[in-house]
Amino acid sequence: MAGIFDSVEWHAAVAEAIRAEDDQHGAAALIDAINVVVSHEGTCLLAFHKDRSPDVIHHTLEPAGRKHYLERYLAGPYLLDPLYQLAMRDEIPGVCRFRDELPDRFRSSEYYRRYCEQTHLLDEMDYLTRVSNRTNLALVIGKRDRMFTSVELQRLALIVPTVQACMSRIWQRWEQSREGTHRDDALHAKLIDCFEKFGASVLTGREQQISQLLLRGHSSKSIARVLRIAPGTVMVHKRNLFSKLDISSQYELFSLFIDKLGAR
Repeated sequence: MAGIFDSVEWHAAVAEAIRAEDDQHGAAALIDAINVVVSHEGTCLLAFHKDRSPDVIHHTLEPAGRKHYLERYLAGPYLLDPLYQLAMRDEIPGVCRFRDELPDRFRSSEYYRRYCEQTHLLDEMDYLTRVSNRTNLALVIGKRDRMFTSVELQRLALIVPTVQACMSRIWQRWEQSREGTHRDDALHAKLIDCFEKFGASVLTGREQQISQLLLRGHSSKSIARVLRIAPGTVMVHKRNLFSKLDISSQYELFSLFIDKLGAR
């Protein structure tokens, strides 16, 4: 493993990332440096905020992937993204494997089918770093052809301080370049309000909690653990909320929620 970090390629790549004077050059150089350590396909650097919608700082998605994933994602479904949920925690890891942070039924959820499966990433490692009291950055490093090996995961863990330092520098350059630019901070508040009040006119508070966890990919057993109630009780609430919303599946629940977001 030491051979890679002793290589001319690694040091040259890090030097290029340090030399970068603008956010796009810096992001591209950081991604190139990581590629020296571990080959990867499909990257995205996002800024997750507590008080506004996410910003996409840099990505390597093809045009079709950008339209399908990023543009639709930023319209509101990011609220259901496990990475968004992770980035909004008070304590965040420096790096994590996406699959280790997923709710137990996430890969069978409608959110996954519509927004994650289309990216064709078989594996994903995410670097996170806090850049302010309201903003955390996440850098997605994806594999399309196979899973990361244990050696590759060790390499990615070793470079956390370097990656985080570069991410913070990229953020500073990105913020400077957009100083004075108008941002629609009201959109995020409206989306959060829509999510928190989804079904409020007909559902009880407990049924709303369960609908939110279902939308995020939790199974009945997982919901029971989160809410500390019996799985059978979850099933009763689930049947009741489906009946009140006049739906019969989680697919319809997701579609109803997306329709509500679109009406905002």
